[in-house]
Amino acid sequence: MQNQGRIRRVVIAGGGTAGWIAGCALAHQFRDLLDITLVESEQIGTVGVGESTVPPIRAFHRFLQIDEQEFLRAVAGTFKLSISFENWRRPGDRYIHPFGITGQGTLVCAFHHFWLESQRRGMQSEFGSYCLETAASLQDRFALVEQPALNYAYHFDAGLYARFLRARAERLGLKRVEGKIQRVRQRADGGVEALLLEDGQLIEGDLFIDCTGFRGLLIEQTLGTGYEDWSHWLPSDRAVAVQTESVGAPVPYTRAIAHEAGWRWHIPLQHRVGCGLVFSSRHMSDDEACAKLLRDVAAPPIREPWLVPFRTGRRRQAWNRNVVSLGLASGFIEPLESTSIHLTIAAVVRLISLFPAEGIAQSSVDIYNDISRAEMEHVRDFIILHYHANRRDEPMWRQCREMELPASLAVRLRAWRERAHAWQGSDELFRVDSWTHVMLGQGIVPRQQHPLARALSDADLRRLFDGIRAPIERAVAQMPSQDRFIERYCRAAPEVWGGRKPKVVA
Repeated sequence: MQNQGRIRRVVIAGGGTAGWIAGCALAHQFRDLLDITLVESEQIGTVGVGESTVPPIRAFHRFLQIDEQEFLRAVAGTFKLSISFENWRRPGDRYIHPFGITGQGTLVCAFHHFWLESQRRGMQSEFGSYCLETAASLQDRFALVEQPALNYAYHFDAGLYARFLRARAERLGLKRVEGKIQRVRQRADGGVEALLLEDGQLIEGDLFIDCTGFRGLLIEQTLGTGYEDWSHWLPSDRAVAVQTESVGAPVPYTRAIAHEAGWRWHIPLQHRVGCGLVFSSRHMSDDEACAKLLRDVAAPPIREPWLVPFRTGRRRQAWNRNVVSLGLASGFIEPLESTSIHLTIAAVVRLISLFPAEGIAQSSVDIYNDISRAEMEHVRDFIILHYHANRRDEPMWRQCREMELPASLAVRLRAWRERAHAWQGSDELFRVDSWTHVMLGQGIVPRQQHPLARALSDADLRRLFDGIRAPIERAVAQMPSQDRFIERYCRAAPEVWGGRKPKVVA
């Protein structure tokens, strides 16, 4: 594969969020160096449920020089500080997985060791009290504060986001072609040469980016790359989604509410709420799931529910020959921790850093695929943790509790249970803070903590905790409700979504 020809024509097959993220980023970086074409059809729908994100999206937007207020007005966006996990350990339980840093540790001893030691001594406090994002989430407040720094992401309308990115990409010179792909023409060496559309257009390219969703038209149907199935670890294989009217002010977090055969999401936007029920088809039928969703959302739907079948796993090679797969075409990890858009962004940035302008080199392909695999497996393990560490009594949840884990996750859990040890790799999305909040929230209590935590007296521990908690409480007390902040910072005009301006709730 070494030096197969210079890359000057990039063809993106498919639009949606993944296609327009790729198109916008490539056009922004290579506007004078590449001829970029995106092929999509208005007749082919998108999954359209990727409405919740994680904080690295803000760095990506800065990279693209996107103004935050302009973006939020265009996508009817709200802010997200955390995820509220409800009923996961057992019905009635709740914990918050925040995006921020919790407490203050030392070079060798993380904060959770000191907190665990305080619990051993009978000192009563909530772990989340030492995290600004948790404290603000619990009071439904938001503001852009710098001290202590606030770490946040967004909720937004996925269709409006694709439209926003499309407008930017086309201004930068990307060419969009409307049409359905009828056939993929291959080169003699097996790579892709061109896309033949139903109307007879032939779209030739040097590098192709597959954003055709689950079907993987180029990466799988054409190149037969293969798929690694993870459904034995993650049993949910279907989702039913619906959009509802807003019946209250938007909260600054995503809700993930476990039920007998999976979980339900609740994502508040400025003008509506995105809802969905993720479930295992072996434990709940489509009709049961749809009826349960409409019953549980407790708000009038504004469109009919739609079903999204999926298979959790990853493509065996994200980059194969001259095809790079992105988004759902590269694999899928269910939306529990809102990682789909992040994984697309990370893949696009990785492609730009390894871009084969002078010809595809196998070394670059190998690096890209190795990083992609490790990234997906890290996210996979974190999602499995939520399912595995439960005390529910339904068949699906018992199965998850008793299943054999991936070796990489088993090592993490053993290290936590034995010595409260948690770690993060330099390229991992989920930090020590994330692992500790979820493991404690799901009821996994370590047998011991770091010996250095025992060296502090009760008075030293109280001073440490008070010094962390006091500025958090002051900062939250000064924050307005998220709805009031949005009203003055980024309220979208009604014509953005074609509806009435929502009522501001105090």
